[in-house]
Amino acid sequence: MEVLHAILLGIVEGLTEFLPISSTGHLIIAEHYTHFKDQAEIFTVAIQSGAIAAVIWHYRVDLFAKTAGLFAGRAKAKNFFWKIFIATLPALILGFVLKDTVDKASKPSVVAWALIAGAFVLWWADKKAPASQVDHKQDIDAVTTKQAFLAGLAQCVALIPGVSRSGASIVGGLAGGLNRVTATAFSFYLAIPVLLLASAYKLFHGRHDLAGSVDGGVGSIIIGIVVSFFVALVSISWLLRYVSGHSFKVFVYYRIALGILVLALLI
Repeated sequence: MEVLHAILLGIVEGLTEFLPISSTGHLIIAEHYTHFKDQAEIFTVAIQSGAIAAVIWHYRVDLFAKTAGLFAGRAKAKNFFWKIFIATLPALILGFVLKDTVDKASKPSVVAWALIAGAFVLWWADKKAPASQVDHKQDIDAVTTKQAFLAGLAQCVALIPGVSRSGASIVGGLAGGLNRVTATAFSFYLAIPVLLLASAYKLFHGRHDLAGSVDGGVGSIIIGIVVSFFVALVSISWLLRYVSGHSFKVFVYYRIALGILVLALLI
């Protein structure tokens, strides 16, 4: 059962990490109703590394070129990493300050209300984006420092379980004037440092109790990571294709429906 739970949760993580529907929220709900033991959310954070690896693999060519450009002192590459740093900083600072409060909020009722509230914010941002911005292009290098900071600032709200890190950063990008594809792609790049640092911090502090705090121990964690990697690869490619010709309305409806369902189950 531990292996089946790990596979299920790995699929949930891979599917939802980059969609604007909250992977953390889905994992909290899934773990609650499958009675999967994940003390201190070590498993939840650990399997995010699979999703991180997926986005790195998806953008491996571009990331390699940008990293080489950074060491070569190219202005465009330095500007890219500066924007990622600016966008990452707010969530890292706030996340460290509020880490205990966030841990206490990790329960289905909070997730349900956050899903519903976040749906209306996503609907507003999607509606705000001019029709001319709906195109098939993404230009990460054209993202301004102000737009990057807005996306990063919006990402801070995702410290509330159920809000969605990708959804919040996409909303920030849309509010800053990015088109849907660019806002989505930037949220993918932004996921790398945020999830990497969050995972490293959580795993370091829970390193002495990995086996006892998670059902199935280290084996479950490894299975969850592998499954989330392959599922996330498919999810990333699909979402970029989808938003190039569609709005985010389907995710708005899904968030509201799931939030109401969870509240009904809790009642």
